[in-house]
Amino acid sequence: MTLDDYRREFEQSSNRSVSMPIAGTIIWAVVAVLSTQLNEGTAVYILLFATGAIFPTALMIAKIRNENLVSPSNPLAKLMGLCILMVNLLWVVHIPLLLNAPEFVPLSLGVGLGLHWVVYSWIVNHPVGLIHAILRSVLIVAAWYLFPNDGILAISCAIIFAYLISIYQMLTRELKPA
Repeated sequence: MTLDDYRREFEQSSNRSVSMPIAGTIIWAVVAVLSTQLNEGTAVYILLFATGAIFPTALMIAKIRNENLVSPSNPLAKLMGLCILMVNLLWVVHIPLLLNAPEFVPLSLGVGLGLHWVVYSWIVNHPVGLIHAILRSVLIVAAWYLFPNDGILAISCAIIFAYLISIYQMLTRELKPA
């Protein structure tokens, strides 16, 4: 198969791949709401545990949407899986930050958990992932500086905004015929 063939197969089996950003939107919305009800220390722990629920939540949504999140037969799906692993290896940064500088955790998690979008953009041959990763990173840093006393809420809202734009782009972009 050619690269274009693998891309078409990825697109077809993944059904536009929106279960991950939908799950991310849900989880970050929960974090945003809880951050308004809890002290900052507790909210950081909620953030850590909640973001760990994005992938399992995406698996449930993918089942409903008939979306294949993992495909052992397509090398591009394997690449996407490796990108998820890459992003999760950043926990070796998030945990020490939690223990030594917890105010940086929302920043590191927000940016770190969005890095795989760059590779997703290459896989689907569309700028949606680049737009998401860059917009998300810029908005997160702006939110972190502009709202230092409500960092978790502000960063969560920035990420939700980036997700909503991406979901719209993913659902409305033209797919190449099979």
